[in-house]
Amino acid sequence: MSAASRPVRLGLKENWPQFTLLIVVNVCVGALVGLERTTVPLIGTDVFGLTSNLAGFSFIIAFGVTKAMTNLVAGALTARFRRKQLLVAGWLIGVPVPFALAWAPGWSWIVAANVLLGINQGLTWSMTVNMKIDLVGPARRGLATGLNEAAGYVAVGATALGTGYLAAAYGLRPAPELIGVVFVVAGLALSLVARDTSDHVALELSRHPAPAAASEAPGVAQAFARTSWRDRSLRGASQAGLANNLNDGLTWGVFPLLFTEYGLGLTAVGVIKGLYPLLWGVGMIPTGHLADRVGRKPLIVTGMLVQATGFVLAFALLSRPLLAGVASAIALGIGTAMVYPALIASVSDHVHPSWRANALGVYRFWRDVGYAAGALVAGLLADLAGLEATVVAAAVITAASGLLAARWISEPRTV
Repeated sequence: MSAASRPVRLGLKENWPQFTLLIVVNVCVGALVGLERTTVPLIGTDVFGLTSNLAGFSFIIAFGVTKAMTNLVAGALTARFRRKQLLVAGWLIGVPVPFALAWAPGWSWIVAANVLLGINQGLTWSMTVNMKIDLVGPARRGLATGLNEAAGYVAVGATALGTGYLAAAYGLRPAPELIGVVFVVAGLALSLVARDTSDHVALELSRHPAPAAASEAPGVAQAFARTSWRDRSLRGASQAGLANNLNDGLTWGVFPLLFTEYGLGLTAVGVIKGLYPLLWGVGMIPTGHLADRVGRKPLIVTGMLVQATGFVLAFALLSRPLLAGVASAIALGIGTAMVYPALIASVSDHVHPSWRANALGVYRFWRDVGYAAGALVAGLLADLAGLEATVVAAAVITAASGLLAARWISEPRTV
């Protein structure tokens, strides 16, 4: 039976070839952004001579704002374009990124490359997660999002680790960045082969009660308002996502500078920067499944508090910087693995399938605004009070977010 004539079914087992292909696509998505985790903050200081931490973290601000806006728009674009079309467009926009990182003649080029990277990540990552949710149906959302995010963040960690070794052996540029060409070519090629999931969305909608009123199938502006503040659970998820990526954006910029300042070399920094997303990625496979069994809220609240503990460890153990880096990376990786798939699944649980893409786009908007917020907070605090102060601030913000999640988020319900 040909792919075109094969009956459409929902489920992981029923769609495993397509699901697996999309997993590999998201490996390439994560690997592309992983190019920057170890080397780019040090390129700013060592290659371009930046002395202001805020200026040095400007590339993260550009990335975070652009990715957040793309996430928001991506949900609306799914009403006009197929998911596959948006996935391919994201890869085409990302083609110049590794070349710009490798040979940029000035810091402004690095910032511009991160605008393109933000658009690339917003489209490709949004579409891979939406397509996987489309394929598996409502019963396995936690597992689907866990596998998707695991693939991406294992690739982030592996690439961060690899670029650390390459930078130690061959310098900060261009060797570490040029491996990104492989990821762009592979991601684009596989995306062209992937099948769109519009038939799976139609099947789920046919099994789902139609919205009783227009308010249950809101437009973009209404979806933004409901996901951002009007719906208590969606508000809780959005603020937790923002705080989660705020602390990730902060570690992205601060940890390479902090731990080199305390005497660690590029290889050790690469290990720290790689270990965090590797644990985050691998951990999302069991935590995504666990979120389907025990509920979303316990993982979200506990995970945020574990992340906060990671920052406490980073600060308390700084006299032994390698131990501080490894201990914090372990706690941050485990805590984020608990939070990430549970938050996406929680948002999906609380909305009708007819506006799920818009709601996820709004949630991902707030989540990725966190990158920019983290870089901005880190840059200002580091310039005023030192890098150590940013670590303390991250612990406080993350713990407070976990407590808000405990207050606002409810357990999944059938919509």
